[in-house]
Amino acid sequence: MKTRTRRAVVALSALAVGAAALTTTGSALEPRVQTADGLLREMTLEEKVGQLFVTYAYGRTADTPDPANREEFGVDTPAQVVQEYHLGGIIHFTWSNSLYDPKQVAELSNGLQTAATSSGARVPLLISTDQEQGQVTRITEPATQLPGNMALGAGRSPQDAERAAAITGQELRAMGLNMNFAPSGDVNVNPANPVIGVRSFSSDPALAAQFTAAQVRGYEDAQAAGEGVSASVKHFPGHGDTNTDSHTALPVIEHDRQQWEQLDAPPFKEAIAASTDSVMSAHIVVPKLDDSGQPATLAPKVLTGMLRQELGYQGVVFTDSLQMEGVRQQHPDSEIPVLALQAGADVMLMPQDLQVAIDGVIAAVRDGRLTEQRIDESVSRVLKLKEGRGVLANPFVDVSKVGSIVGNQQHLADAQRITDRTTTLLRNDAALPLKSPGKVFVTGASEQGAKALSDSVRARGPQSSALTTGTKPTQEQIGQAVEQAKAHDVAVVLTSAAWNPDNAGQLDLVRALQATGKPVVAVAVRDPYDAAYVDVPAWIASYSDKPVAMESVAKVLFGETTPAGKLPVPVPEPGRPGTDRYPFGFGLAW
Repeated sequence: MKTRTRRAVVALSALAVGAAALTTTGSALEPRVQTADGLLREMTLEEKVGQLFVTYAYGRTADTPDPANREEFGVDTPAQVVQEYHLGGIIHFTWSNSLYDPKQVAELSNGLQTAATSSGARVPLLISTDQEQGQVTRITEPATQLPGNMALGAGRSPQDAERAAAITGQELRAMGLNMNFAPSGDVNVNPANPVIGVRSFSSDPALAAQFTAAQVRGYEDAQAAGEGVSASVKHFPGHGDTNTDSHTALPVIEHDRQQWEQLDAPPFKEAIAASTDSVMSAHIVVPKLDDSGQPATLAPKVLTGMLRQELGYQGVVFTDSLQMEGVRQQHPDSEIPVLALQAGADVMLMPQDLQVAIDGVIAAVRDGRLTEQRIDESVSRVLKLKEGRGVLANPFVDVSKVGSIVGNQQHLADAQRITDRTTTLLRNDAALPLKSPGKVFVTGASEQGAKALSDSVRARGPQSSALTTGTKPTQEQIGQAVEQAKAHDVAVVLTSAAWNPDNAGQLDLVRALQATGKPVVAVAVRDPYDAAYVDVPAWIASYSDKPVAMESVAKVLFGETTPAGKLPVPVPEPGRPGTDRYPFGFGLAW
């Protein structure tokens, strides 16, 4: 255990009482109102450096002791983590016990803001999460579930993309969050991309750019009215053409300058034009753009040269998580934040060891590798973001209003309408709409999806049962699915990245179901590339396994709606480069 020197915490009883009142009655709490420039002049070096870090803390309330906090941060509660390190922000995750239900999240967020505004420089926090929707959804029901990026791209409506972001932002803000690490502006031109995929709007840079900007407006226009959040467009300079996951390795992208300008740059340019509050860097190497061999997060030519000087971006630059292997392979954890600041980043997200990272930056200032002026530049950007979005003036939320905002009927209805316009029919050999089936069997990769779709089927009259086989079904599971399918009129099988050789058992499952002689409908609940790997009478791309997406699939199965989605990416023919089974823009209807 490291020895830590704690700063004395200044207890402000008025703030503590106000926070308690806010939690129970929703009354306003008045923090000390300061300008960004005024705060910066008063801050110590340690307080400034703390503003440049965002991490998680463990616990459902700000005052909940958790052994994980003691082990990782040397203190007991989330509030103490904030105060010990003078943090600029906190990021919420389910695994850190931060996201239990909307009211709890709001109370936790208020408690953390009280901790921040009652000690040290008394600067409110940026409180964030990754609520991209679709595949990356940190806050589940009762919060409104909306289509992810690729589904929105299939819907072809930038207005729907903007509305989805506005709903998401309004609900996050009601829960006390003021920043969302979304949207992904990556252009997914590699079907084997293991980390982006459905998180991308499209393989078409113009479509991806249009929708990225629409979501920035959706998040931040509502924020301007005190109802939304700041956006963070990611992952610069573009993570869409890799078959390596930067969480576990360092991807190398071979795009040259012309390819980058044509493919990767447009979404970031449009996001900047839409005034995105922040941009997140990628842990990738692009050797034809930067010959340093450093990941973009640590590369001055990328963050300063390309992003700031060429694209003219003046806002906050976040790193992606510094716990990812893509950024940790070449340097010690104490050096990574120093190199990120030298490259042009402002805020370091989730360092592997927070104390080591902060100490590394302070040591770099004291030995001259970083100037305090450089620290001030980044702190000023962070404080001005907080000032411009009203976080300095009042970071608290009214807990009594959470229930009327999060998952309200208007949001849920809008979410279903938006989702209905994204469902994409790729193949239909006169199999759909279903012709009065008495019993429908739902099986496949997703437990959530199978249960939700089976429920939606039963709501329409037919009997239905569900069996989850997972993404890597065993022969025993396949045999169980076959036996159950024989007792039903139709089999619907959900696939998830079945194109990946590691998941080839899913294709065996589909073929085994076909061999029963029962009609088979396949639904790709992640990316649509699965549809090229096995032929069935009907293929649907839903891009998600969430209940709202499964309800849309049910509407198509029973002919209640005409499938309206159009592929936002081509689906290539396996083993035949340059040949598409289903081209960009394809989508059947009736």
